[in-house]
Order: sequence, then structure tokens, then C-alpha cells
Amino acid sequence: MNTLTSFFSLLIFPAGLTLLLAGMFYDWFDRKLVARFQNRVGPRWFQPIADVIKLFAKEQITPGIKNPALFFGLPIVALSGALAAALYVPLLGFAPVHSFPGDLIVTIYLLSLLTICMGLAGWNTSSRFSLIGATRALTQVFAYEAPFLLALLGPAMAAGSWQIDVINDYARDHWFAISQPVGFIIALIGLMGKLELPPFDAPEAETEIVAGALTEYSGRGLAIFRIAKALELVVGITLVSAFYLGGLQGVVPFFVKTLAVLFLMTIFQVLLTRLRIDQTVGLWWRFGTILVLAQLLITILWKGGLL
Repeated sequence: MNTLTSFFSLLIFPAGLTLLLAGMFYDWFDRKLVARFQNRVGPRWFQPIADVIKLFAKEQITPGIKNPALFFGLPIVALSGALAAALYVPLLGFAPVHSFPGDLIVTIYLLSLLTICMGLAGWNTSSRFSLIGATRALTQVFAYEAPFLLALLGPAMAAGSWQIDVINDYARDHWFAISQPVGFIIALIGLMGKLELPPFDAPEAETEIVAGALTEYSGRGLAIFRIAKALELVVGITLVSAFYLGGLQGVVPFFVKTLAVLFLMTIFQVLLTRLRIDQTVGLWWRFGTILVLAQLLITILWKGGLL
């Protein structure tokens, strides 16, 4: 019975087919909102599915590469990281399938696998565009990873646990977006950096370096990377919603809160222009980290009864 439950968790819910469909839905919703804000029609609801089917049907061209095993294996590792992270978050408002003390840290670094794999993918080819994109992607990690982690630690410290389901339950009666607004904003911006969304899309700036680290990828390899990015979007906004918007209990609150978070991220995408990689690393690392550390200090003093 345990084996059947594990297979169901991996293949159907939450880490399988359900997450895949949710990722495509949220990807479509993001693209549709950006289009409407820019006075365009945007894609129809089936466009992400059509894109994936088309890519899987195309031939995967193998360029001049240094290590074939890395070239074909990195997309699978990136996808596996996003699928594994889904096991520890309250997807669709249900309790996580697996949970243990400290699973917050594990989940955050599982989400970082996508960026690491993209960086290695760009380094593994001979294309100058891929190499520049990989350098930018790995450099940008230093700008958003620490602020994003610290922003999620604010609710964790208030709840007295680093276990996601415990924090989710505690947040039911505590809207940390109100009591910790700085952390909420930094968590949103950090998630956008993780996903390389505008204005943090310098690693894959199509007007400068074609497609960045993934320039040499086509067919199913490119499709798997895109799916992994869509899945990471779902897991990321689930974490932020669970921690800062009163927890996630039930399907309807899940969609309302996560779509609200995606709506805010879309507004940032439309309003802000692309940052250079030095601006991202310099400005965001300095001020984002300092602000969230100041908020953590306030949280510690409040928990200790000093405020």
C-alpha cells in the first residue's frame, strides 16, 4: 500500500500529472496577463500544451558539446528537482505528502537545481551566447538566493519551525504580508529572480544573447527545461502564498491566493525594465539583504518579548 501511495504521489498528485497541468495553467495565466497589460490579446488557454507537444515532436539537435551525458541529463535533473520540491508544499491547499523538520531548506535548494542545471548546460556547449547566459544565470544566483531564503525565514521564525506544514498551519491566523510586508515584497522579487522573469531576465535576454544558456537546446531538451520552469513557478508561488497570505487550506483559497501572487508578479514584470546583471547583483544584493535582515531582527526582538 505504501508503494502504491508513493507511485501515486510521484506520478499523479502532487508531483506528477497534477503539477504538470498546474504549471501549464499558471504559465498561460502569466503570459495572458502580461499581454493584456500591454494591450495585446495574448495566447489561448491551450497554447502552453501546444508548445510542449510541438517541441517533443521536433528533432533534438546535438551541437558540439563537451559532455553528452550532461547535455541530455541536465534537463531531467532540473525537472526532477521541481517535482521533488512539490512533495513538501501544500499544493492545491492539501497537506504536503512528505514533511520533516527543516524541509523548508531542502525545498528551497531543490528549486535552485533549475538554475544550476541551466548554468551547467550553457557551460557545456561551445556557443558564446550559451556561455554568457550561463555566466549571468550563475552570477544572478548570488543576488536573489540569500534574500529569498531570508524572506521565507521570517514567517518560519515567527512560527518557531522550519517545517513547511507547521508554518502553513501557523500562518492561518497570521497574515505575514501585513505584519512582515518587507519580507513579502522581497520574497516576490526573489522568486522572480529565481524564474528569470523581467526585470531579472538578463540571463536569457533574447534581444542580446538569443536564449542565453539554452541557446543550443531544441526539441525535448528545451521542452523539459520549460516544463521545469513552469513547475518551479507553481511551487514558488505556493510557498509564498502559504507563508504570507494566511496559509493554504482548501482548493479555492489556494487558487485565489496563488493567482493573486502571480498577478502582483505580473505587474512588476510589466512596469519594470530589464536590469543589467551588475545592477541586479549590486543593488538587489545590498539593499534586499539589508532590509530583510532588519525585519528578521525585529521579528527576533518581538519573539523575545523585547518589543
